[in-house]
Amino acid sequence: MSVEPFPGPESPRARFGAEMRRLREAAQLSQAAVAARLGCTQTQVSRLEAATRTPSVSDAERLDRLFGSGDNTFFTDLRQRIVARPSGPSWFMDWADEIEPAARVLWSWDPLLVPGLLQTPAYARHIFHQEPQIAPEEVEARIEARAQRQGILDRDDPPLLVALVDEGVLRRQVGGPEVMREQFDYLLEITEKPNVSLQLVDPHCLIGLLGAFMIAELKDGRPPAIHADSSAEGQVTTEHDMVISTRNRYEAILLWAYPERISIQMIEKARQEWT
Repeated sequence: MSVEPFPGPESPRARFGAEMRRLREAAQLSQAAVAARLGCTQTQVSRLEAATRTPSVSDAERLDRLFGSGDNTFFTDLRQRIVARPSGPSWFMDWADEIEPAARVLWSWDPLLVPGLLQTPAYARHIFHQEPQIAPEEVEARIEARAQRQGILDRDDPPLLVALVDEGVLRRQVGGPEVMREQFDYLLEITEKPNVSLQLVDPHCLIGLLGAFMIAELKDGRPPAIHADSSAEGQVTTEHDMVISTRNRYEAILLWAYPERISIQMIEKARQEWT
């Protein structure tokens, strides 16, 4: 599948930015003038118009007052649509919008962190806060989006999630001990679901150090898809050779995995150590 580097013209985020720019130019206002009215910087206005910043509630409400009339809530309504969709890079939005909801089975591998589908809000918040130059409202938007993404595990016909996680994740501190204990409590709870399986992997497994990835087996005979992370830009593809290569790597990592029962005991022990 092709992946656009920026949000498509129909995305709520892109429409928000385009309409903001159109109305600003029609009113013959500079970005600096709009920034003064919004109580933000010109750079933040530029990022809103370029669809690279998630608008805050106050951004939307002030834009409605600036460009609307009466009880106009165009920007406020559009912001609700933005935060109702997974927030993040456009390549990942393709995965979260189109692939995960259609999956029968999701296989995941994470060498560094608890998988996103299994993260608590507090654990995710500390990760997102580490992103360079990320705005506080973007952090909260991503947390909202992650919670909505995790909803696929609770629906009536949930996919089977089979997660492999490096054992070192149990000792990689994210936030403080309280955050770690809460995260492990959640892992122990959610793995009681019949559609969620988690196995820890021996840290001597070097073949998994190339990075995290997910494989989705889709419904209705559609070809499987993968997404692979990198420090710059992730990749989503259904290309046959890439899928087979990633599946083979997953099977090789699985050879180093502890049985699920042992993995749960290891999580329980780690939970007690984070005091």
